[in-house]
Amino acid sequence: MSVETEMLLTLPEAAVVAGVTVRDINRVIDEKLLPERFYTLEGGRHLHVTACPLVGFYFRAAKALTSEERGLLIRRLSERIGPKMARRPVARWRQSSRPADWTVNDGFLTVSLWEFATSAEDRRAKLAEAREAVVEDPNILDGTPVIRGTRIPAYDIAASVAAGLPRERIRSAYPSLDDRAIELAVIYAEATPPRGRPRRPVMLAPGARITSERKVARRRLA
Repeated sequence: MSVETEMLLTLPEAAVVAGVTVRDINRVIDEKLLPERFYTLEGGRHLHVTACPLVGFYFRAAKALTSEERGLLIRRLSERIGPKMARRPVARWRQSSRPADWTVNDGFLTVSLWEFATSAEDRRAKLAEAREAVVEDPNILDGTPVIRGTRIPAYDIAASVAAGLPRERIRSAYPSLDDRAIELAVIYAEATPPRGRPRRPVMLAPGARITSERKVARRRLA
C-alpha cells in the first residue's frame, strides 16, 4: 500500500482520532499488533489514518474479547483494506464505504467496526477544526498557541479542563469562549503536546474573572 503523506498522523494525532492514549498507539507498534504497512518509523513514528478504527476497536473491546480474538479480527479486516480503500479521505468514510466494509467474521463471531470508523471520522473532523481554531502568531504572546481572535492560550484552557475546573467557571473567566472553543482547545492540546517543560496553567481564584486579555509589560525594579 502506498502511504500518502497526508494520511499519516503523529502519535498524539492518532491517539485523538482513535480515541485512545499515545501509550496505546506505541503499544500497537511495539507489539506489532498491526501490519507494518499501517505505520512508519521513518522520520518519527506515524500511523496511517485507516488504522485508527482498528486501534480503537482493539482497546475498547478489551472487556468483551480476548487479545487473541481481537488480534485475529484486526488481521482479518486489515487484509481487506487495500490501496483503494486506504486512499479514501477519512472525511468521507460514511459516503464512500458501507458497514459491511468494516465487518469481519470469525466462525460464529461477527464483529462490526463501523461505529469505530464513523467515530474516527468525526474525531478527525474535530481535529481539523481545532487546527483552524488555534493560531500561532509571533506578535501574540510570542507565538504561544491561542484561540483565534483572542489572546487566550489554548494550553491554559486545556490544563484547566484537565484539572477538573467546571466549564461554567472557565466560561466565566473567559467570556469570549463558548463550550465549543473549550472543546477544540482540549483537542488541540492533546494532538499537539507542548515541547519542553509544560507551562504552569494560570489557576483562577474562586469568583475570579478575566476582565482584559491585554498583555502588559512588567516594570523592572530600579
